[in-house]
Order: sequence, then structure tokens, then C-alpha cells
Amino acid sequence: MTLKDRWRAIAGLVEAPGGVGLLICLHVVTVGFSLRTVTTFSSHYFSAAAFHIFYDPARLPVAAAVVAAFAFIGMIFVIARFSFGYMVGFYLYSMILGYLWLNCFSDLNYDHSLAGWSAAFSAAAFLVPATLIVSPVDRAYELPVRMFEHLLTLILLLSLATIITGAIYNFRIVTIENIYRYRDELAFPAGLRYAIGVTTTTLLPFAFACFVARRNIWRAAAALVLSLLFYPVTLTKFAIFTPVWLVFIAYLARYFGSRTAVIFSLLLPMLAGLLTSIFAVLPTLFYTVNFRMMIVPSNAFDIYNDYFSRHELTYFCQIGFLKPFVSCAYSEPLSIVMNRAYELGYLNASLFATEGVASVGPLLAPIAAFACGLVLAFGNRLSADLPPSFVLISSAILPQVLLNVPLSTTLLTHGAAVLFLLWYVTPRAMFERPSAP
Repeated sequence: MTLKDRWRAIAGLVEAPGGVGLLICLHVVTVGFSLRTVTTFSSHYFSAAAFHIFYDPARLPVAAAVVAAFAFIGMIFVIARFSFGYMVGFYLYSMILGYLWLNCFSDLNYDHSLAGWSAAFSAAAFLVPATLIVSPVDRAYELPVRMFEHLLTLILLLSLATIITGAIYNFRIVTIENIYRYRDELAFPAGLRYAIGVTTTTLLPFAFACFVARRNIWRAAAALVLSLLFYPVTLTKFAIFTPVWLVFIAYLARYFGSRTAVIFSLLLPMLAGLLTSIFAVLPTLFYTVNFRMMIVPSNAFDIYNDYFSRHELTYFCQIGFLKPFVSCAYSEPLSIVMNRAYELGYLNASLFATEGVASVGPLLAPIAAFACGLVLAFGNRLSADLPPSFVLISSAILPQVLLNVPLSTTLLTHGAAVLFLLWYVTPRAMFERPSAP
């Protein structure tokens, strides 16, 4: 047996239900230790108390019991097959897991019992359609392969044009530590903001996935370079994060099954961040991955529960095209409202906080979560007969966005709806043709 055959055998065992179940248990433990560590790891990077993140040893048994009970919902990832909703669902499941821990220690004044039950039922209501509805749709049209290849070239040219246009309004090469000095001064036209969001989140990752599937390494590298070139234009860490994350996901997809790759995409960075924090080797890794990527979205859910327990609900008026038709108590985006109330920055939050708690309150939040799960199920059906590794790579950025952004904003501003359409018209024969040299 060759080394490659042995590796495939090991990867197959890990992808089996027992292997996936063990990985999920390890992930739950890693999330728990990260949440325990964050209060003792406050430094000049962040203050846990400022975010209302606390820990009380006397309440540890309660928190452990809550997390252990909610962990059983994660068994849905053992029985479900890979899909777009599987990937997004695992990230949002981890976020709710973190919230349920924080909820046991939070000093914010709202009904924590009601909010905890609402979060758990919302997660279950979301995951059922998002992970289990995966049957393909009957497609009436797909692009010819040659036309599709021209479309990929057009995506690269459109991305370059967006970068050049954005550079007219702003182009600064500054260190990451200094981006906040200039970012508030950025003022892009609305059309350009949409173009940047759709290009960076959807179009370039989709093109990169296509080039990887075709083994067109040079064009794949071009997509990564274009993603990186958005940094001096937008001054966001996201522009640096995107190419690194796409390469990371591509390697996971190459060496592991798709379900295993999804779990490893969170587990491995969090485990590395936790270990480096314990041994005080690289504290920035814990801050970037464990705190900023996972704990902050969980904390945002805590803050949204607190705010909307005392203020009027939005009834979905935060969705731009609904605002003229719905009576709204808020004239500003919710991120600005939260910054004014808590002074923690412009705090956006996931669909559970915005389409759920902020829009309809904790009692009806599971219904809103179920509706959001149906939207992701639609994406599952449009991509069901595509190679899982291709779906995994092409949608790699969206779960990160959905941890911090409402679903409605992700569909429109970040181009998730465009990705659904691209999946629908992608020629399946493209994956059967000989690889490009």
C-alpha cells in the first residue's frame, strides 16, 4: 500500500460517522476551554470585562451542563451529508455554543433563561432545513463550458476594474495597526461598495475554486493576488485574510473529506490559538482566531439580547428595501446604534441576533431562524450535484461573513445570492474535462 493509499484510508475513517462525532466532541471541548481562557487572557489586545465577558467558578457546573446538553444538537453533523448549509450551520452552531457559555456568566440585565432556550431552539430550527434539505433541483439552463471559461476571465477583469476604481477614492499602504486611523474617512459610492462586497466575498472565491478544480494554478494565484490588492483600497483585515483562508480551505479539501474539512477549518485554528495562549508563545493568534473570529460573534448575540430586551424591535426594518414599507424606530444601521449604546465598535451580528432577536424577539426567533435555514437549503439544492470540494472552496468566505452579518445583508451586499446563481449555471461537464496543463 502506497503512502497516498494509506492517507486516503485514514481520511476515510475520519470522514466516517464515528470520526466526525469524535471531532465534534473535540471541537466542543476546544470552544469551552477558549471561553474559559479568554477572561484570564485579557491584555492590551482586549478587555474581557469591557465586552461583558466574565467567568465565575461557582457557575462552572451550570455552564458545563448547558454546553453538554447543547452539544447533542451537534450530532446532526454526524448524520447529515456535506452541503453549503452544513458548512454555514457548523460555524453558526459554534457561535451559539459560545453564546450559551457566555450567557451563564454575563452581567447584562435581561432574561437569560428565555434567551438561552430561544438560542438553542433557534439553532435546531435553523440546522434542520439547512443541513438536511440537499436534493438537487431540476435545472433548465447551464452555461456552455467555453462561455463559462470566458465568465471566469470576466470575473478577474471585473475585480481588477473594481480595484482600480476603488483606488481613485482611496489607496494607502499602511500597517494593520494603523488602518483604523484612516478607515472611518473612506467614502465609496453605493454602487462601488456593493461591487467590493460581492467581488471579495463571492466572485473571487468562486473563480479561485474553479481554477483549483481545473488545476489552473496561475489563474488561481491571480485570483488570490487580486483579493490581496483590495487591502490598500478598503483598509480591512478581511482583504488579507481572504487569500490565506482560501488556500487553507483548498488544502483541507484536498487531503480530507468535505465534512472533516469543515470541522478542521475551525478546530485547527482554534486549537492552535488555545495552545499558543496557554504557553504564551503567540498571543496574537488567540486574539485573532479564538477571540475575534468566534467569541466576538457569540458576545454580539449576548449584547443584542440585552439591548432589545429594553428597546423596540425592528420588525425587519433593518433590511434596506423593506424600510420604506415598515414602521421603524431606528433611522441608523444597528451597528451604529450598538456602538452608541455599548461603545464596543460598530457591532454587527449574525442572523440569530438580527433576523431573530432584534426583529421579532426571543419567543419568535426560532421561526425566523427556520426561515433562514430554508434560504440556505435553497443554496444546497442549487449546488447539490457539484463536487463537494468545489462547493466548499467557492463558499469558504461566506460562513465567516455570516458569523457577523445578517443573512439579508449577506445575500445582497456580499453576493450570496449571486453565488447561488453561479452554482445553478455552472456546467457540470467542466469537472469531467481533462485538467488544464
